Amino acid sequence: MVLMNWKPLGCLLLAWGVVSAAWAQTGPVISGVYTCVDARGRKLTSDRPIPECTDREQKVLNPSGTVKAKVGPTLTAQEKAEQDQLIKREAEERGRQAEEKRRDRALLTRYPSKQVHDKERQEAIGGINVVIQAAAQRLTELINQRKGIDEEMEFYKKDPSKAPAYLRRQLEENIQSQSVQIRFINEQKAEVERVNVRFDEELGRLRQLWTTVSR
Repeated sequence: MVLMNWKPLGCLLLAWGVVSAAWAQTGPVISGVYTCVDARGRKLTSDRPIPECTDREQKVLNPSGTVKAKVGPTLTAQEKAEQDQLIKREAEERGRQAEEKRRDRALLTRYPSKQVHDKERQEAIGGINVVIQAAAQRLTELINQRKGIDEEMEFYKKDPSKAPAYLRRQLEENIQSQSVQIRFINEQKAEVERVNVRFDEELGRLRQLWTTVSR
């Protein structure tokens, strides 16, 4: 029975695994002569990617000796993550620029001139002002209604708790309704300001786009 020494064979398989892993990290193998100078200053050549130079650039030469390609160094996990983040940021920036161009085209299509833009601003604000006027009218009605309630409450000014339940209920409802109308009117006025800000921002961008188109 022949006893085999498996240690050399095991070392050989382990070395081959390391080399194979290094080759796998460099990407597709390019046919040609690989050459590099390793960390110890030795110039190495091989017909495959050189494991000793995975941390640096390797040149792939044609049979004539000219450079056919260059293989970059293998990235560490951190370097790969940083590269992926950079690629992601660049893709996001390209997407942002594409979206900005799309919005600009839509803006120009919708507002080919300042007159069209001004008209839509007026219509938008005009619609809100109609709502404000209706709310203001309702508030005036409530104020007048309150005057009548206050006149009836005059009889109970010394002790309002003696006022009839219906009168106290009317007073409470009137106070709440006025508060609702005042809050609503203030919200609509704030909306007018927001609309004006939006149209002002659009107008600033449109002036640039109109200038570009007219060139």
